[in-house]
This record gives sequence, C-alpha cells and structure tokens, in this order.
Amino acid sequence: MNPWLNAALAGPAVLVTVAIAEGSVPREAGAHMLVTADAQADTIGGGHLELCALEVARGMLRDAAAPGSAAVPQLQRYALGPTLGQCCGGVVYLAFELVDAGLIQTLALLKQDQRSDYWRLSALDGAAASMLLDADGHLLNGAGDVRTLLPAFDYARNTQVLRDDGGRRWLADAVLTPRAHLLLFGAGHVGAAIVRLLGELPCTVSWIDEREDMFPAELPANVRIEATDVPEALVAGAPAGASFLVLTHSHALDQRLSEAIVARADVGWFGLIGSQTKRVQFERRMAARGLPAERIAAMVCPIGLPGIRSKLPAVIATSVCAQLLMVWEAQYAALAHSR
Repeated sequence: MNPWLNAALAGPAVLVTVAIAEGSVPREAGAHMLVTADAQADTIGGGHLELCALEVARGMLRDAAAPGSAAVPQLQRYALGPTLGQCCGGVVYLAFELVDAGLIQTLALLKQDQRSDYWRLSALDGAAASMLLDADGHLLNGAGDVRTLLPAFDYARNTQVLRDDGGRRWLADAVLTPRAHLLLFGAGHVGAAIVRLLGELPCTVSWIDEREDMFPAELPANVRIEATDVPEALVAGAPAGASFLVLTHSHALDQRLSEAIVARADVGWFGLIGSQTKRVQFERRMAARGLPAERIAAMVCPIGLPGIRSKLPAVIATSVCAQLLMVWEAQYAALAHSR
C-alpha cells in the first residue's frame, strides 16, 4: 500500500515528496519516493521528472557522505512542459529530505500504524527538522512549536507547504489511511486472489472467515484477519460507508450475511459472488423478510465488470478489484464535491 514507507532501508536515503502539484501532473501532492545510492522504492510518476529527481537525491547522498558536510532539505520547482519536455504541462514542486535519525524515527512510527492519520512536518529552509503529529495535532515525535503552523493547515488540501511566523517554509505532509475500507468474507481461492491484489491498492481490508487455517502466513500491510464464528457481528460493527464483499464457502452463510448487510442503511457498496439465479433466490428471501426493496436492488450480484466471463480466481479477482476502484473513485469524487 505504501512501498516508500514499507521499504527496508539499505544505507543512506533521501525521501522525495510531491509537495505541490499544479495542473496536469503525473502524481498528486503527497506521492513519495525513497531513494538510495542504487535503488528506489515507489514512484513520483516516472519519466523525465523522476529521472531528474533521482539525480538530485543521489547528489544529496554524495554531498552528505563528504566529511564535515551538512545536507539541507531542498524544495525544487519543475515546469513539466517548458523545463522537462513532458506533455503533462503542469508544475510540480518536489521536496528532498535526507533521511536522518529524526526522520528514521518518524518513518518507524508511521510504519507501525498504517490505519491512522498523521501529519509529518519537515523544515524546508535551514537545518533539517522534523515533527510528527497525530490527527488532532498532538506532537508525537520531534521538537518544535507547532502552534505557529497549525492555524495555516488546510485539511482539505492534504500535503502542502506552509510558512511559520518567522517565514520559514515547512512541508506539511499528510500521511493518511485510505478512506476505502472493505470487509471481505471468505478465505477461499477467489478471496485470497482478491487480497493479493488489494495489498497494492489504496484501501484497508478486514478479511473474515471462521476457518483460521485458511489464511496465509504472510499478509499485505493493509489487511487484517478476523477469524470468527459470528461474522454477522462484524457487519453490525463496520464503519458507515464501508464496502462489503461476500464470497464464503456456504450459501446459507452468504444468505445470513447478505441479510445483515442489506439491513444497514449506510452501506457504501455490497457485492455477492454468484450467478443471476442465486441473485433471484436471495432477493426473494430478503423481500419475504421485509428488507427494503431499494437496498436489495443495490446488491451487486454477479460481481465483476461486465463482459469478463472467465471463472479463473485470478481473473475474477482482477475484475472485482477494478470494479471496487471505480466505486471508490466515484465515492471520493462525490465527497470532494460536497465539501
């Protein structure tokens, strides 16, 4: 989910962050790339911009290795069309930070908890300085007077560049947990294939099955296992707007879970594996139990994008993940429009 954050550091490194993105650009503000002398983790969009960023970052690493040197952060502006010849045409400001002891501590804290929102503050002028704040503005790591910066925060903009009372520029980097949350019921072949793909996508996943031995030993960082004999309780406790995907080994369990999900009025999306025949059967049973017709109609069954008919687990997983991305993108757009 966050390759730059989960990468194992092998020697000195520079963290590159898209601090400001204006117009048509390869990546959004808040995109990151971790650069070492001979490797990189994650991407700020590729192309000429990334090539230039790698050169700057590795130049900083060489300078930092010189005796008595003190590498300072940088904020560089790139006009993608005039300067780099890229057809995007926008403007990108990149922040370059040498990963020192303070930043290592901050990254370690972020890696420990990737299900909460944080703000990472780094000085862009003068000597390197960094702080880590929680979502409420409490200082968790580093030292400084954050009161001079908090009033300028624009939470709707996420990552941004601020100035403190003395005119010093700071990178305010929003490291946010993904807003999309999926409850996936079923640890069979299709469920496992979906989890493998979702591990690379901007979401968090609760993976649920009563058969604990079905879960693999290693999981993506954004996936949490729930081994339980009462999965309906997890439906009731799910956050408002969550997505649900039901593909268990039992039609009877599918039915119970479907009824529990449809009974909620605040479901973001609900998909049920199965054929059109299965859908008709489930619709009749839910209607007989008095569940609202509009919520029954909103149930997605069969799942996946139209036109993809293969029953291979990997194909089903790819189709369903693409469907989920379309749903989540539409939800994000609606939320942004409502602000």
